[in-house]
Parts: sequence; C-alpha cells; structure tokens
Amino acid sequence: MTTMRAMVCERLGGPEGLHLRELPAPHARDGKVVVKLHAAAINFPDILTIAGTYQHKQTPPFVPGHEGAGIVTAAGKASEHWIGKSVMVAARGCYCEQVAVAADGLMELPRNWSFAEGAAFPVVGRTAYHALVHRARLQPGETLLVNGASGGTGHLAVKLGKALGARVIATGADAGKLAKLAEIGADETVVLGGTDDASRIKEASGGTGVDVVFDPVGGPAFEAALKACRFGARVLVIGFTSGTHNTVRTNYALIKGLSILGVRAGEAARHDLSLAADYDRELPKLAAKFDIKPVIGATYPLAQAAAALRTLQSRKLVGKIVLTMNETLL
Repeated sequence: MTTMRAMVCERLGGPEGLHLRELPAPHARDGKVVVKLHAAAINFPDILTIAGTYQHKQTPPFVPGHEGAGIVTAAGKASEHWIGKSVMVAARGCYCEQVAVAADGLMELPRNWSFAEGAAFPVVGRTAYHALVHRARLQPGETLLVNGASGGTGHLAVKLGKALGARVIATGADAGKLAKLAEIGADETVVLGGTDDASRIKEASGGTGVDVVFDPVGGPAFEAALKACRFGARVLVIGFTSGTHNTVRTNYALIKGLSILGVRAGEAARHDLSLAADYDRELPKLAAKFDIKPVIGATYPLAQAAAALRTLQSRKLVGKIVLTMNETLL
C-alpha cells in the first residue's frame, strides 16, 4: 500500500493537537484526479476547524487545510487530460502530500507563479471574486473599503478591486503593514483604533463615503465601516477574525439604504454550479492579466504546521502562510 505524509488533527483545540502521520495515499476515481501537492496554504478557518468552532464541524482524526497546489499524477475516466499539469486546488484535507479532488474544480497554475503562490490563491481568490463580482457587483470608479487589508483575503481584495477599476481604501491596525498595501495599489490607507475611525475613512473617500465594504474582521472595524458608507452602499460580511460577531444596527441600514451581503463562496457554488464554473474560468484569466499574485508572508515545512498556525494567530505577517512539501520545487 502506498502511503503519504499528512498532518492529522487528533484532538480538537489548539495547533498542538496536530501530528505528522503516515496515511494511505488516495486513488483516482471517475471524475476525480490525484494531485501531488508541493504546497498548501493555511487560513483562519483552519484555526477554527481545529478548535471545533467552525460552521463545518469535523470529527477527529482529520486532515485540515482547504487549498493547495501541485501536479496531477493520476486521473479517473474522462479526466486523463489533466495528468502532468500544474494546478491549484480548493478542497478539504490539504495538509498532506497527495489529495484526490474533483476534476471540474481544478484551476491551472499561471505560468509565472510558484507552487507556494498557487497554493495561497484558491480560497482567497474565490472569496474575493465572489464578494466583489457576484455579490457587490463592484463597478469601475466606485470606492471600495477593505478592512483587514494586510491579511491574505484582504490583500487579494485590494488587488482585485484595483483590477476591477475601483478606488481602494485599505484599513488595518498596523501602519507598517498598511504601507505595503499602498505599494501594491491601495489608493488610501487608514490605521484603525481610534474614536474617529469612521470620519477618517470617510475623509479618505473624498468625503462622499464608500460604495462597497469588504469586511473579514468584524468588531469595531465593521462598525466604523457602516458609519462611513454612503447611501446605497453594499456591505460584504466575509468573516470575523476579530472574534466578534456584530449585531447590525438596522437604523443604519434603513437610513442609508444599505445592503448587508453574506459571502460564502464555496456554499454559493454548491447551490449554483454556474458560479463555480465562473470562478474556475475567470479567476485564472484575471490573475494572469493583472498579476494578482498572493503575497507569501512565510513558508514552513509540512511537519511545522502547528508553528505556522501560531504565526497566523500572532497577526504579525502581511499575506499568506504556506506549508511546503518539497522546498526545491517552490
């Protein structure tokens, strides 16, 4: 029996519940392919999944992870044309050396991208694309506010917003991190943490308020964003990395004519398969045309997944953290 290395969550709680194990390698079946992963990215939902607090509950033992990149080594019937191609995947259980995924969910790795960059793209790419294109229908010339802009999801939203022709305001708690966002295209940056956050965001918008809010943070940042909205703004609820779920004050929604839009790219695609096809068709085109590469903040060997997760929890890095299977191929 062929085996592979995998990081297994053996008990719910913190990253210390992860252990490197040998597991049976997957096999290709009809409609599926096997991808030999060279890199897998970590995301905030991975921390919640390991803790047992994510909306999709998993019972130990399980392999965490939601995205990776590698080379297709085997394929079921009608999928053989994928063999040998470098691909990006979005699938559960990517903290491992091989993963079996549906062939219709593959995205080809852009030619000038590393496996680390490809691994860091599927989840944040689909989230940002679904949020800004499908949900908010962001238009050229509109003002987009991105909270938590130095994180992996926020960072990509800044890049995609610029590619779609928006004026982008990036916010965060660290001036040094935000300076890097200005380098990749943010038109304005606002350091949050004061009593006048909303007024400073509105000032950065030119005094008119923002048209679209992209918020993966929640908490005070979300409240400030609501106050800085112009009439008819669309507010995208991406997640709650602050740990706080807000209670929306409906008087703001009423007075400002706001649309509060929940964003769950994977769940939306499960309900409407045309959305998944749109992600897989359009995202690689946009990524190649506008060079929307994810920024890699750090890489760790697979065996150091627990340390990588603790680094993510520290919020000290700009961009994504990636686990590597074979550093010579990054």
